[in-house]
Amino acid sequence: MSSTSRTETGEERDALSATDLGDAADRLSTAPKDDGGDSRGVGEPAGGPVLGVIGWLRWFWRQLTSMRVALILLFLLSLGAIPGSLIPQNSVNDLKVQDFKAAHETLAPIYDRLQLFDVYSSVWFSAIYILLFVSLIGCIVPRSWQFVGQLRSRPPGAPGRLTRLPAYTAWRTDAAPEQVRETARTLLAKRRFRAHTVGDAVAAEKGYLREVGNLAFHIALIVMLVAFAVGQLLKSEGGKLMVEGTGFSNTLTHYDDFKSGSLFTTDELVPFSISLDEFTGTYEKTGPQRGTPRTFKADVTYSQDDGKEHKAVIEVNKPLVIDGTKVYLLSHGYAPVVTVKDGRGKVVFNGAVPLLPIDDKVSSTGAIKVMDGYRDKDGKRDQLGFAAFFVPTYGGKGSGQMFSQFPGLEFPVLNVGAYHGSLGVDSGLPQNVYQLDTRKMTPFKDADGNVLKKSLLPGETLELPDGAGSITFEKEVMEWASFQISQQPGNGWALGGAIAAIAGLAASLFIHRRRVWVRARTGEDGVTVVEMAALGRSESARLPEELADLAATLHAEAPTATPDPSDAENAENAENAENAENAENAGNTGNTGNTGNTGNSQDTEDPVDTSAEGAEK
Repeated sequence: MSSTSRTETGEERDALSATDLGDAADRLSTAPKDDGGDSRGVGEPAGGPVLGVIGWLRWFWRQLTSMRVALILLFLLSLGAIPGSLIPQNSVNDLKVQDFKAAHETLAPIYDRLQLFDVYSSVWFSAIYILLFVSLIGCIVPRSWQFVGQLRSRPPGAPGRLTRLPAYTAWRTDAAPEQVRETARTLLAKRRFRAHTVGDAVAAEKGYLREVGNLAFHIALIVMLVAFAVGQLLKSEGGKLMVEGTGFSNTLTHYDDFKSGSLFTTDELVPFSISLDEFTGTYEKTGPQRGTPRTFKADVTYSQDDGKEHKAVIEVNKPLVIDGTKVYLLSHGYAPVVTVKDGRGKVVFNGAVPLLPIDDKVSSTGAIKVMDGYRDKDGKRDQLGFAAFFVPTYGGKGSGQMFSQFPGLEFPVLNVGAYHGSLGVDSGLPQNVYQLDTRKMTPFKDADGNVLKKSLLPGETLELPDGAGSITFEKEVMEWASFQISQQPGNGWALGGAIAAIAGLAASLFIHRRRVWVRARTGEDGVTVVEMAALGRSESARLPEELADLAATLHAEAPTATPDPSDAENAENAENAENAENAENAGNTGNTGNTGNTGNSQDTEDPVDTSAEGAEK
């Protein structure tokens, strides 16, 4: 067998496709082709054709649906998502946005004008999103129809000159051409090629899954975009903090905070109730990883319309799913139980007060607010407020403030500072329940004239001055857990689209579409000449290897022809005669050494002319 392989330049390859290969190189891909060449018509100006409205619309549509523009839009969409990840978003946490604006007075107005606090609902992000959506659809629809047409058709026949293909081999065999073609077709069919006989050659093609993967990848992108849009329009997301022993009903008024898409209605909230039975958090107690969380889980009881109670455990990244609604465990903390009495000894407040952690040791801050029922020593109505700071494992004081040395509840201490006056809850303005607004409040004073503060151990009491009452840290510290209740109708589609996109991308990258031709015909000497050639959509070292393997298998069925002995004898006689003639000519050329003897000059058949005229000739 013999094989040839070459690499042509781009121009040579284009000329080859147009002349030698014909349909052989056509339809290896459904990618849209750019219009090339000079499109000017007769009488058109040298600067190019003058486009009308329809012409400009066509040009814009071709640009929008090109793969280049789709990739640019996808890149811009990825860039647009960066500020949405780095800058606080109103749709996620209003408080963080307000804190950012307070800390960056110069940048905040600029970010507001650029809609960087609402990236995913901004005009510019939506424009990129819609253009990408239209571009993908405009690119996929024609390619899908074209690919369906390719599947319904057969591989094209062999080109006239197989020797010009990148991978080529040939040999002569004694087998009949029909037998070789049938053997080749059977062999290619076993290798999962679509093969059929066209004239004196077998045409086969393989690797259609490459284009399937390419189309699947782009369709999956559309599915992901649609799922993202549906999720943003129909989603609902709310947060709820529950102390052990308390519950929650999935109604709008029971949420601590709630956000939803523009098309979401409260009627779509799944009816259920849930209560926190117990929260368990464990930590590493020894070694270099002391304080590292080991277990975070919430034991809950929930019920739906049927009224039956069900037990469940919610862990981090293991949400509870109730009829499509997911309940996630977000965070946890401590809620010391306190009792507040007025000057007459009447209990005006008793309960667990959730405090928010501020570090990894669960040092926590918050506020204890007594809004109703309290009367001062004169019997006048008043409000009490206590700034609270809690540590689960007291480690002493540093820089004037106590600190915790372990997140577990081993040595709890509660520090409170007492105030009285207006809490500001009657103003009608929203207020953070974990912060104490002391602008309209008067602090209770200690003996030194400072704000009355005291660090309390479980069971200890702080007496307010002048018989104003007391606050007691009870011998019980409960735990709380914060949950996120969300409905995301597009999440399943988005996940499916992501998986399909990865699978499609892998297929388009690792599967190569290629064609193989096997031509068998009778030569001038009556011996069958077998030619095999292959052509791929892109250059690959695997193509010659695959052709070599196919050729070796077919060669085993149709081996190289054995030379005819008579032909060999005739060839040997011809070679001997040629050698004898060459030897005789060589002997005659030996007489040229006597050219110096003028007497022998007539022995040379072609005398040498050394004159100036001869040199000129």
